[in-house]
Amino acid sequence: MTRATPGRRRGRQLPTAEELRVWRDFIETTGALKRQLASRLQVESSLSPADYAVLLALSEAQDRQMRSSELATHIGWERSRLSHHLGRMERRGLIRRQECPTVPRGSEVLLTPAGAEAFQGSTVPHLRAIRELFVDALTPEQLVAAGEIAKALRAKLDPRDEE
Repeated sequence: MTRATPGRRRGRQLPTAEELRVWRDFIETTGALKRQLASRLQVESSLSPADYAVLLALSEAQDRQMRSSELATHIGWERSRLSHHLGRMERRGLIRRQECPTVPRGSEVLLTPAGAEAFQGSTVPHLRAIRELFVDALTPEQLVAAGEIAKALRAKLDPRDEE
């Protein structure tokens, strides 16, 4: 009898009780981790995880700006969600939007000095929280395994990410 490769099982339509237990543990733990990180980010920097995702993308972009459609794709959001969130961030002075000179009806999102300062001020506390809540909870071997698991899941969810 040959054993199926993990992630490649055939013939079984539903997960086993043990597979469901692992799935539930995974979902509940990642949810708790996200909530803890979000709470710490908000308390320590007054930024939401959504704010941080936008500011991170802009801080890494050329000239600290991106076309709105590129930004939506980059952070994995629907354009309407991004548009509403950018409006809130713009009112807080973290970003600025302007018409894109090369794309009709397009807009560019720019990181403002206040946004750059807010991002910079949030980064070290956020990285400390990641270390404390995630990295320090795992052995080096578990950290490697977590990376491999994340890569396998990403490949299954969107094979284009692996290219």
